[in-house]
Amino acid sequence: MSTVREFTASSMAVRTAATLFIFVIIFTGLLSAAYLWTKPAIEASAAEEKMKLVDEVLPRSEYDNALLDDTTTLPATPELGLTDPSTAYRARRGNQPVALIFEAVAPDGYAGKIKLILAVRADGQVAGVRVTQHKETPGLGDYIELKKDKNKARPWITQFAGMSLAEVTDKDWKVKKDGGRLDYYAGATITPRAVAKAVLKAVKWAEVNRDRLFAEGAAK
Repeated sequence: MSTVREFTASSMAVRTAATLFIFVIIFTGLLSAAYLWTKPAIEASAAEEKMKLVDEVLPRSEYDNALLDDTTTLPATPELGLTDPSTAYRARRGNQPVALIFEAVAPDGYAGKIKLILAVRADGQVAGVRVTQHKETPGLGDYIELKKDKNKARPWITQFAGMSLAEVTDKDWKVKKDGGRLDYYAGATITPRAVAKAVLKAVKWAEVNRDRLFAEGAAK
């Protein structure tokens, strides 16, 4: 009887293991199929979100290339405050350079890092700047973010549009309290100072690297 019981126990263990293995295979296959089925929709949604952000700093009417496909990878770039690799997007019209869209970080905000996205035109002019992430004090320093700025007629962050190194001196890339031309809210100068300094560094970086970045993988 003991031999029969041992044989039965071993058989059940094998059958259980086989059943679990088959279940895992089927479950994995279903997950893979679901992923492949939803992947196009997920990628399309991600691309749409990226374009919404890009649209805020550079109108689509200014370029005619597939912007999300015309990219170059940037290494960690201290001049931009970036400690990790990032992606720069190259806007073109008729295969001619229009603008670079890239990220930058102001490391010295009041409550930490302030992440930005900028579009700098081929002539060095700022097309637009937006804050993508920050931890500044709600109601005080968060006016740098377009949606939270109470001045809907002329949000603070829009002051950078149209500025360029050719027409604006380094001194003017500061808040008025420091002798510059940028407005600020009383009691909250650290935040705009940090953003202004980061934008100026980013524009200077773009001027130095623009030709090289557009030449890398240029469309034929």
